[in-house]
Amino acid sequence: MQANIRSTTAAVMIWTVLLAVPEFAQSGSAFQYWDGKQGGTAGSQEITVIGSLQNHQVEKGETLLDIARFYDLGFNEMADLYPEMDPWFLKPGSILVIPSLWILPEIRKPGIVINVAEMRLYHFLDHSREVRTFPVAVGQCLWPTPSGNFCVIEKRKYPFWYIPMSLQKKYGTGVIPPGSNNPLGEYFIGIGNAIGIHGTNFAWTVGRLVTHGCIRLYPEDIRELYSAVSLGTQVRIIYEPIKIGYIGKKIFLEAHRDIYAKINNYQKYALDRIATYGSTCRFDAATVEQTIRIRSGIPVEVGCCD
Repeated sequence: MQANIRSTTAAVMIWTVLLAVPEFAQSGSAFQYWDGKQGGTAGSQEITVIGSLQNHQVEKGETLLDIARFYDLGFNEMADLYPEMDPWFLKPGSILVIPSLWILPEIRKPGIVINVAEMRLYHFLDHSREVRTFPVAVGQCLWPTPSGNFCVIEKRKYPFWYIPMSLQKKYGTGVIPPGSNNPLGEYFIGIGNAIGIHGTNFAWTVGRLVTHGCIRLYPEDIRELYSAVSLGTQVRIIYEPIKIGYIGKKIFLEAHRDIYAKINNYQKYALDRIATYGSTCRFDAATVEQTIRIRSGIPVEVGCCD
């Protein structure tokens, strides 16, 4: 019963977003945005919600993982929106909303920003208002991906994996050469502290807590990112399950699960974040509460600014 209630509520929230997102939010390889730091002001020109929701008709034999990868989403993004669905057995002909809509993180400087809580990477391009975004896998609860400021210190194609001593017993070796058995995939971007951004030999792990701290991308995504970054590129890793963004005067709220259980009081944390947006913005309390409770991971319109 609880799953059905959540599903119905999520469906209402989806329609709210569909009605609110204007035509300029089109999907593509790079998204344009505009924020107050570039001359706009909250409630006027600011556009920090990117992408667009889409519909997908399920074909026979498709799984939720197949659909997620086709739309360049992590498994978590579909599973959080459809928690009651069996990911392996979908009803052919059914229509699914594809949550390819995101609020940008507050840090929008040139370089890479990885939000561990939403399991998504943002690559802000130099000297432009463009950003690319990719789903990622992150560290397990016992091996969490650390937050902090890093930079690209090495790039390796067809990398060897030199296994840490603590894991050598598990894998029965100290090194795994390039190939289909190498969990690093075909590309590795080192950012320091034994942490890297890399591909994978098991694509269905993207959107899950599966690594030993590294950030893992689909093979096609790491190939694109690898060619787009250079040594010295700044990498900022954050943990932010609550994001707030704008399309003009409309305010959107995006809530994700607290995957590492870092937040003692999630509702208070979310409301405190919202309170920082000042008296010129008005929020619908019921929609805010619902968004915080459901945590579907999609941006929902919750208010407006003068």
